[in-house]
Amino acid sequence: MKTFLKPLTISEEKNFLEQFRQGEQEAKHVLIERNMRLVAHIVKKYSQTDYEMEDLISIGTIGLIKAVDTFNPDRASRLGTYAAKCIDNEILMFLRAERKRGREVSLYEPIGVDKEGNAISLVDVIEAESRDMTEKVSTDQDIRRMYGAYRDTLSGREQQVIAMRYGLFGGKEHTQREVAVVLGISRSYVSRIEKGALLKLRGAL
Repeated sequence: MKTFLKPLTISEEKNFLEQFRQGEQEAKHVLIERNMRLVAHIVKKYSQTDYEMEDLISIGTIGLIKAVDTFNPDRASRLGTYAAKCIDNEILMFLRAERKRGREVSLYEPIGVDKEGNAISLVDVIEAESRDMTEKVSTDQDIRRMYGAYRDTLSGREQQVIAMRYGLFGGKEHTQREVAVVLGISRSYVSRIEKGALLKLRGAL
């Protein structure tokens, strides 16, 4: 690991902080360079991770730069105390993001094959489920509209005929002849009622 410049004294730090507050960018560079030893010290805590120390120093340096940019001497006595927290937080955020990324499964990674032997990815399954759900919602809406038209448009006799013919409300489907026997009317009359009711429903829908 490279050798870093020694830290600033209290008076030197105050002087460069004041210069930076006056807009001197060179003072900012000095504050960063003279606190790199602090970054290296904090990075040592993470030596058991799978990441190169140089990479973690780069991440920690980002935290140091943020600390220099946001440090308020009226709220903290030393830049180093404040910067240590910023550096540590930056490294922790990086490690958490990397762990999360490692747990994510690629939506396009093959997870099997279809009947024709074509590869299927997770995104294919999600899209298929999405289409199925869209179709189901559309069908449910159509059914609700149909029942609403059935209730509001048809007469009592028409409702009886349609309900028996098409097995509505969980009932059994009946032939026109069976409906005629139950209602005590002719099969031709049942046919006329059914056709008229269907026309009404079609018009309402």
